[in-house]
Amino acid sequence: MQAPHKAISAQTPKEKFLVELLDTLWERYRSRVEHARRYETMVEKLGGTFLNDHIAFRTIALQAPSAGISRISRLFEPLGYRLAGAYEFPDKHLNALHYQNINKGFPKLFISELKTWELSDKARAIISATLASHRPPLSDQDLAALEAMAPASRAAMLAAAVKYFSELPWTPPQKDDVVELNKESQFAAWVLVNGYDVNHFTASVDSHGTGAIDDIEKTVTAMKRVGIPMKADIEGEPGSKLRQSATEAVTIDVEVRVGHEKSKMPWTYAYFEVAERPYLTNPASGKSERFEGFLGPQATSLFEMTRKLPDAKG
Repeated sequence: MQAPHKAISAQTPKEKFLVELLDTLWERYRSRVEHARRYETMVEKLGGTFLNDHIAFRTIALQAPSAGISRISRLFEPLGYRLAGAYEFPDKHLNALHYQNINKGFPKLFISELKTWELSDKARAIISATLASHRPPLSDQDLAALEAMAPASRAAMLAAAVKYFSELPWTPPQKDDVVELNKESQFAAWVLVNGYDVNHFTASVDSHGTGAIDDIEKTVTAMKRVGIPMKADIEGEPGSKLRQSATEAVTIDVEVRVGHEKSKMPWTYAYFEVAERPYLTNPASGKSERFEGFLGPQATSLFEMTRKLPDAKG
């Protein structure tokens, strides 16, 4: 198992498959996000532990072809994930759902989607034209039958699941369309060029287990000290039930088209997040508990970490 998932006790074939899937997605992500690799090295040198709080994905809600949160959640539900919370972001034309696994050792999932019907006609036309080539979804029935699969079939299913997230689900968009769409919705432009790739992984500050980085202020300071570019502010007040911060997003070359020709252009890919969920007394029960959900205003600010300024034509 990779660093963020080492503490997971996977017992069933489904859980073992899920660990392999998350590990593979993590390896791809960390190979492209230097900030995550620097964080790993920092925590190791400080004698701490790295556990994954949640993974975020983005998608676009559309009727024809059918697209949206279910395109992602249906792959995880047969592997033990259940709906745990719903969120609205009116200013950004987004909604989101968060999922928790019945095995609490697994990270939470935060899946957000763009409400295309709230955009301009021009933006909707660009999105519809690009997503028209959306490839067929994976079979959740196959995932549900993992226990009975032969090793070769299981390996093929893992490869297909990884491919679903790591390869663009549609024909690369027109370069001019991405730049134009970015003016109205940076979220939409991001999904067009990144597809269902991981938007971010998140370190659990509460799991560091060392005094040098046992709260989010110390963690952010330590990350800055090793050269990791961080968000200017920490989201959430001291003593609150959820506090978050993030690195700046890295930029990668993405595939686009210029007419009928394939091309590349630089675009934002992903950032790395840190989250603190302290134990607080629940006034209703009197028990010391952690908040396992998400807070809309904080997420709204963090969405901005992948904003691509309209200066770069690529």
